[in-house]
Amino acid sequence: MSVTKMSSKGQVVIPKTIRTRYKWNPGQELQVIDTGDGIALKSARPFTPTTLNQVARRLTHTGRPVSLEEMEAAIKKGAREQKS
Repeated sequence: MSVTKMSSKGQVVIPKTIRTRYKWNPGQELQVIDTGDGIALKSARPFTPTTLNQVARRLTHTGRPVSLEEMEAAIKKGAREQKS
């Protein structure tokens, strides 16, 4: 656990190990989330939020339908390849 201090301007230095782990560089926009007993910092989303319907409308598929079993097999294959 790292400890840091807040300046008189409310500025806090995020330790280098944390910045490196999350690949946060100068100018990085962060979301400040009130957790009720503290705060959490997350990278600000670079894209505007969208709904599932907005995304699904852009997806098109041609060819035969793929079965649920085929989808699950492809997911398992991809997971195995990522572990390697």
